Amino acid sequence: MKSAPADRTGRATRDPLAPRGHDTRGPLAARPRAPRGPRVVRTPGGLSFRVDIRTCAVVVLLALAALAAGVALIGTGDFPIPVADVLRTLLGHGSPGQEFVVRELRLPRVLVGLLVGGCLGLGGALFQSVSRNPLGSPDVLGLSQGATAGALTVIVLFSGDATAVSLGALAGGLATGTALYLLARKQGVHGYRLVLVGIGAGAVVTAVNGYLITKADFVDAARAVLWMTGSLDGRDWSQVGPLLALCALLLPLVLAHAPGLRMTEMGDDVAYALGVRVERVRLLLLGSAVLLTSAATAAAGPVGFVALTAPQLARRLTRSPGPNLLPSLCTGAALLVTADWAAQRAFGADRLPVGVVTGVLGGAYLLVLLVTERRAGRI
Repeated sequence: MKSAPADRTGRATRDPLAPRGHDTRGPLAARPRAPRGPRVVRTPGGLSFRVDIRTCAVVVLLALAALAAGVALIGTGDFPIPVADVLRTLLGHGSPGQEFVVRELRLPRVLVGLLVGGCLGLGGALFQSVSRNPLGSPDVLGLSQGATAGALTVIVLFSGDATAVSLGALAGGLATGTALYLLARKQGVHGYRLVLVGIGAGAVVTAVNGYLITKADFVDAARAVLWMTGSLDGRDWSQVGPLLALCALLLPLVLAHAPGLRMTEMGDDVAYALGVRVERVRLLLLGSAVLLTSAATAAAGPVGFVALTAPQLARRLTRSPGPNLLPSLCTGAALLVTADWAAQRAFGADRLPVGVVTGVLGGAYLLVLLVTERRAGRI
């Protein structure tokens, strides 16, 4: 058997007369490399599903980062608590004073922040996937402004309490989402049409909000402006339960329709050919996104730009096309809790509402996104 030619160092070289693609370096060099990307997992029952290892790793790391930021946030405040004592108190081994501060005052705030950030991240991913536009988010489409209008109506006209304000924000968001769907629906909901209608609706509702503030007295106007900033201050256990129940109800529903959403991104004709009921899936997921963002706004106020930036950051972290629903949810939760921690620690005694921090960071990200889309020729 003829061996492969070698150079002066004794290493095998490629035979120039051998056909291209033929390896003459021996059987060890000809082993195929392990495939990269999603892997197929088969169960003993005959079922199989694809698992993207990088996406799963990103989801786990983001969830751990969100929990770590939550623990750090619990220990932050006028009565600082070390991280070890926070963990000991959460396990039921803290002092009576630490038990009261952690469980009654700070833990509900952190849980509301995690749930609100997760709802905004998931809702933003749904909007951007349905509209097939990176600008499709509740902040741009006018849903946050609609929820604000509902809350301002309750504050200014009826002087309602916190529960009534939350219900008003939820009703305003649902009414705005319904109006957007009806106005943008013409032989199906298309991306740029939905964005353009949303921008127009947001401008109209913003004018209504300004009118309501001018008609309010001083106390109600100050209360309205504080709510419009977006904050987690004063959040308690009464707001954790409804958000948790909504997430437990909508998350399995959204994940069950994620394959259909992935197919609609390839175009309505392709999705129809693959057996997807496009309008049914789109309406169901749009309704879920409206509920998620309206509930988040009702719980914490209009926290800006989390729904816009979380899906984009998740897509860059996973390097995976498609909706990236779970990564967006975890990214939103980590972003909001980290921003709240920064708002309390970065400015000393002058603590800012979390909406101010997310607004500054999200506004800068929006400008970068617009420049990138323009250079790419998409706007």
